[in-house]
Amino acid sequence: MTTYDHGTRDAGRPAAAQRPAAPQPPQPLAASAIPAGQVAPATPATLAATDGRQAARPQATGGSRLTRVWRGRPEDPRWARPALWALLAVTTVLYLWSLGASGYANQFYSAAVQAGSESWKAFFFGSSDAANSITVDKPPAALWPMALSVRLFGLSSWAVLVPEALMGVATVGVLYAAVRRRFSAAAGLIAGAALAVTPVAALMFRFNNPDALLCLLMVSAVYCVLRALEDARTTWLLLAGVCFGLGFLTKTLQAWLILPPLAVVYAVCAPAKFGRRIGQLLLAGLAMVVSGGWWVAIVELWPASSRPYIGGSQHNSFLELTFGYNGLGRINGNETGSVGGGGPGGGGGGGGRWGETGIDRLFGSDMGGQIAWLLPAAFILLAAGIWLTWRAGRTDTRRAAFLVWGGALLMTFATFSFMSGIFHQYYNIALAPYIAAVVGMGAALLWERRNEGGRAGSAASAVLAVTVAVTAYVSYALLGRSADWHPWLRWAVLIGGLAAAAGLLLTGMLLTARLGRTAALAAAGLGLAAGLAGPVAYTLNTVDTPKRGSIVTAGPSVAGGMGGPGGGRMGGPPGMRNGRQGAGLQGQGQGNQQGGQGQQGQGQQGQGQGGRQGMPGGGTGGGQPGGQNGFPGGGFPGGGQSPQNGKGNAQGQGQGQGQGQGQGQGQGQNGRPGMLPGGGGMGEGGRRGGMGGLLDGQQVDAKTEAKLEKNADDYTWAAAAIGSQNAASYQLATQQPVMAIGGFNGSDPSPTLAQFKEYVQQGKIHYFISSGTGMGGGPGGGQGTSSQITSWIEATYKKVTVGSTTLYDLTQKSSTSSKSSASSTSWTLFD
Repeated sequence: MTTYDHGTRDAGRPAAAQRPAAPQPPQPLAASAIPAGQVAPATPATLAATDGRQAARPQATGGSRLTRVWRGRPEDPRWARPALWALLAVTTVLYLWSLGASGYANQFYSAAVQAGSESWKAFFFGSSDAANSITVDKPPAALWPMALSVRLFGLSSWAVLVPEALMGVATVGVLYAAVRRRFSAAAGLIAGAALAVTPVAALMFRFNNPDALLCLLMVSAVYCVLRALEDARTTWLLLAGVCFGLGFLTKTLQAWLILPPLAVVYAVCAPAKFGRRIGQLLLAGLAMVVSGGWWVAIVELWPASSRPYIGGSQHNSFLELTFGYNGLGRINGNETGSVGGGGPGGGGGGGGRWGETGIDRLFGSDMGGQIAWLLPAAFILLAAGIWLTWRAGRTDTRRAAFLVWGGALLMTFATFSFMSGIFHQYYNIALAPYIAAVVGMGAALLWERRNEGGRAGSAASAVLAVTVAVTAYVSYALLGRSADWHPWLRWAVLIGGLAAAAGLLLTGMLLTARLGRTAALAAAGLGLAAGLAGPVAYTLNTVDTPKRGSIVTAGPSVAGGMGGPGGGRMGGPPGMRNGRQGAGLQGQGQGNQQGGQGQQGQGQQGQGQGGRQGMPGGGTGGGQPGGQNGFPGGGFPGGGQSPQNGKGNAQGQGQGQGQGQGQGQGQGQNGRPGMLPGGGGMGEGGRRGGMGGLLDGQQVDAKTEAKLEKNADDYTWAAAAIGSQNAASYQLATQQPVMAIGGFNGSDPSPTLAQFKEYVQQGKIHYFISSGTGMGGGPGGGQGTSSQITSWIEATYKKVTVGSTTLYDLTQKSSTSSKSSASSTSWTLFD
């Protein structure tokens, strides 16, 4: 009987030449029982790390299922399974800690969750409200777990966000299992821990965007492909196809980003004849199409008149949304209806308003702290892993693992680095599991080679040392961008990392001595601590900071960070690229309602006041380029300094003027404590600066809430508002349907003016809520349906103030037909 080792150097050799003769059930198949073109299926013994102590450990016999769950596989060290449970427990606490502080997080999705908990039709389509006026701009799979949770436990922040946190814990567990099968329990633990403390992962597993579910599905898909590579079982490929299909129903084409490398690796490395491999891939593709296409087919075949409008599309088509706004538009920047207008992103640098593109994009000020901590280490270890396994047989599973995880990493990294369309910092969660897996596998493989001694062992020690040193320097640089935030930490990381690198080099020459092995373990532990200290600190800051709005970031504020429109503590970092000025915490946008044909927004100088020892106030609040559809040229928040102790009142302002009539401004208040050398303060980006509330909801006062709830059951919609975030605030406060005119950006042509008039005449809408921020027309400009509806209401109905809000009751017309103009910066309801 012959067994096969799926390791790296001795694949295909008789196992008896390498391992003790201790019994290792289950027994591998006899060579005669293996079909031609295949290798023996992997067993736990053959997939375990090449550690002599593990291989020699006899299999435990008997025992209850509960005992096995606690202790793990018999070939694992006794500490492995308790360590896994500890990792999962710590991750659970980390992701659940103070979760309710973020409220409803992204109210855009929370409102859809609330709607789905009230209406099964809204649940199926992913509608923004229970009356099914319009859907969110994504397919609904990510909303389903949260909606079911709210159905069970009632509407609350915890009911919305706990499913996301549990997805994060599950992702860590699946990643551990995938890495452990080919390497060791230690490799799996390193990978799981690296993922758990990646700042952007901690951010999104505590948030209600679709990225949490997508990350879980992608890691599960990779796991299934790796299992299929062991013995060419079709079942695992079919399950991978289902994961990709469900991923499509979560975030459309992003789920298929890693399909090419996974398919190529399987076609080349699977232990079966080539024809069978291709046939299996075709079956997996069919499973993917069926699991993801059934919902699409129903939506496209359903009569448009009896289903909600497809949010994010311009022609009520999910296919248009998939291949346009959410598809190729993200690559080439041609995103009709987006927050930046319809044409390609303006501005310089190749990335337009979403930042400069290029190979260093993910290391920039606005991206680096989210994901880049272990990125160089992953590249080094990926190259080392492929080099060390290069001479292995075609079906070697360790090399296949490096190719699968590495291919997913490189494909995603390249796409994110050069895409010209909408790109937010939190998208980087897609990279986190691939980086963590490669780091865990590469470190484990190099450690094995190091323990073998000789020239190969010395080379492995050198690569490990270089990896630790580079990682320490990267952490030092990233922490330096928040120079006054725990300044001691970056020096501790750098010194600890360099000491660990030196220790790994020196102990490589002392392998024969017991002291040398002990010192090597200490150096490795110090290197691991130094490498993870930075991301752990960022993650703890993220957990301690409430996150709300459409654009959120992990970690503290950084110098030179660029937030998207509406960025800041509640929605992204300060809106600046190279300056050190900070805008205020809460800005209030304001402007007129007509957009015209905007071209280039010209930013005016932001005004600020410096505190004691502060930097001079000022700085440019650059206006955002106007889109081809006349998006108002709202300026990003300009500079303003807080005093050294952070208690002063920063007054950062920025204005932008688009050609035509579109304009916007944001004013900040209450800058954060000083973050820069010499006492210069850096405030947070204005939560509503620039886009005037489009990307975040509003605080609804009690009087307005009571007014909207009164007699709400007599209407289909208690109210209507421009933009989904605006509508979401009132819907979540009242738990009554609120129509989101124009969808997320206010730019979708739904409903039309004629349709809206018909709804009003039929008595279906009670109130209209106007932003009072100049966004009445939405990004679509003066000719958009949102602007037309706003103008008609203001010319027809009379306004009445209730609390901080002005109401227009759509059941009562005004005595005059004069157009009312809302010039206040507060939100208004039109009666």
